[in-house]
Amino acid sequence: MNELFLLRGLPGSGKSTLAESLGGFHVEADMYFINDGEYKFDGSKIKYAHEWCQNEVNTAMILNHTTGVNKRIVVSNTFTQEWEIKAYTDLAESYDYRVYSLIVENRHGGVNEHGVPEDKLEQMKNRFEVKL
Repeated sequence: MNELFLLRGLPGSGKSTLAESLGGFHVEADMYFINDGEYKFDGSKIKYAHEWCQNEVNTAMILNHTTGVNKRIVVSNTFTQEWEIKAYTDLAESYDYRVYSLIVENRHGGVNEHGVPEDKLEQMKNRFEVKL
């Protein structure tokens, strides 16, 4: 069975590290901002970063579907609100993927490598939705 892992959490929680340990195809919106190995965030392009990420997942699912290879796809974004997950769950339904949504918490003293300001972290934390 094909698997889609959606890793949710605040910056610095360890989403990317966990994604790498799960294996499979890993993508996250932050990858859109990497040029020549250097991360350069541009808030005015965040919409494009998320569209790019969704397109990468769609392409991976199409390739997996047409080749008949069962592959794991791991997406590590903050996903603070339920609506942010919907595009991925819709894709998963279209291509018959089992979806796992995991909340990653910073219990290991991880650091926010992308320099997200403390006030933005607090805003993300306050809007974080959990579906039980």
